[in-house]
Amino acid sequence: MKPLKDLAGQTVVYGLPSIIGRFLSYFLVTLYTYTYAPVEYGKVTYLYAYISFINILLTYGMETSLFNFSRLEDDKKKVYSTILLSVVSTSVLFLALVGIFRQSISGLMNMPDHPEYIVWLAGILCADAISAIAFAKLRQLNKARRFATIKAINILVYIFSNLFFILICPKVMKHPDSSLYPIVNFVYNPNIGAGYIILSNLFASLITLLMVLPDMFKAGVNFDSVLWKRMMPYAMPLLFAGLAGMVNETLDRVLLGYMLPPETRWQQGGIYSACYKISIIITMFVQAFKYASEPYFFANAKEKDFGKTFADIVKYFIIGCLVISLGTLLNLSWIKYYIHKDYWSGLSVVPILLLANLCLGVFYTLSIWYKLANKTMYGAYLTIIGAIITIVLNIYWIPRIGYIGCAWATLICYATVMVLSYFMSRKQLPVKYDFFRIGIYFGLSLILYFVSTQINVNSKVVELVINNGLIIVFIVVVYFMEKPQFKRVKLETEKLMGEK
Repeated sequence: MKPLKDLAGQTVVYGLPSIIGRFLSYFLVTLYTYTYAPVEYGKVTYLYAYISFINILLTYGMETSLFNFSRLEDDKKKVYSTILLSVVSTSVLFLALVGIFRQSISGLMNMPDHPEYIVWLAGILCADAISAIAFAKLRQLNKARRFATIKAINILVYIFSNLFFILICPKVMKHPDSSLYPIVNFVYNPNIGAGYIILSNLFASLITLLMVLPDMFKAGVNFDSVLWKRMMPYAMPLLFAGLAGMVNETLDRVLLGYMLPPETRWQQGGIYSACYKISIIITMFVQAFKYASEPYFFANAKEKDFGKTFADIVKYFIIGCLVISLGTLLNLSWIKYYIHKDYWSGLSVVPILLLANLCLGVFYTLSIWYKLANKTMYGAYLTIIGAIITIVLNIYWIPRIGYIGCAWATLICYATVMVLSYFMSRKQLPVKYDFFRIGIYFGLSLILYFVSTQINVNSKVVELVINNGLIIVFIVVVYFMEKPQFKRVKLETEKLMGEK
């Protein structure tokens, strides 16, 4: 089936440059954890938890609205211009209000000594919200290479800025005779400390905004208030769903900063966030897939074999997630050096969070049913249910077991909304999923992981060889079980090409 190959190709084009860049950015956490103590790093990750919530507010469902109304309206340029002008206006207003009330806001966020952090965060949010609409337009036009190139540049700028401020500047400041000393002394302030993580992000976001400006100018100034009023009932449920989704993803770090005693809150937050980053390996794959799949599903939903294609996509997506999860867990003995040993006490959350992110990825994929049916309120219902689970479990568990409770709450939340979304989708998008094989693959991955935990050899090298051999076993089993399907897809594709 050619659609599967098309989607796989789009996923690679969207994802590969971005994943390479993110993989490099991913290792900045190594720099952070080896430079800053858990307490200091915990404060920054606490602030970034707020970014996730506010970013949803500032885009308020307009990315998906662009896909939907471009499909329904003849004047696609007017759709883009209306959405872009709406988001620009609200983002600029937000930035102005934060600038005026920065001192009060920083106090409410338990950061009274750093109001400048709040302004920098607002600048990041404003630039990212506006850029998000330009990126959505590139996705809608299938300009995957330009999309991926700009994303990669964003990450590279972020990486360079971090390396410059956190690694290079402190070393130069120790050598006043250096030729770089006058420049570094002018731009660098050691009192900012971990705040340079935020400042580096601001630089990257502003440069990204500059790069997408030419695409934005092509839209012109054409705000259609009647069209905008039609968009909002579609977008608002997505906004609430997005906010509830962010509750599920990041509220745990906010609550750690409020519900634990002052002497442990930042340390636990830093340890949990650092170990959470290890599980984000699977999130890179999920994000790349999501970028490619959403416009693809909108464009091909009316095809006769869409249901069968969709079932295959879900199955292969789960297989990909299982391979990544096994690869992470069975190599954790060396991957853990990615973070400083002061953070290793939190490694027990990694298996839980990997499984949680797999469930989240499946939920994202299944969520296309209510978007295609223009029933986005169901997405809000699902994520609100998830948010309630997250809030209740975190409030109960954090005072008792700390960040371990955060990890279990995340898994229970994502697993619940995934299952509910499946049952709710059966009427709008009746699809026969291959549960038998999915179950076999999932069970096999659990068995192989259990086998790896029973291996007890003195040599770390031998242990890694055996563990990676187990990963190969999984891949080989999948290949032979799926081989008949691969042959059928090839024959159908050849037949289709012959007819053309």
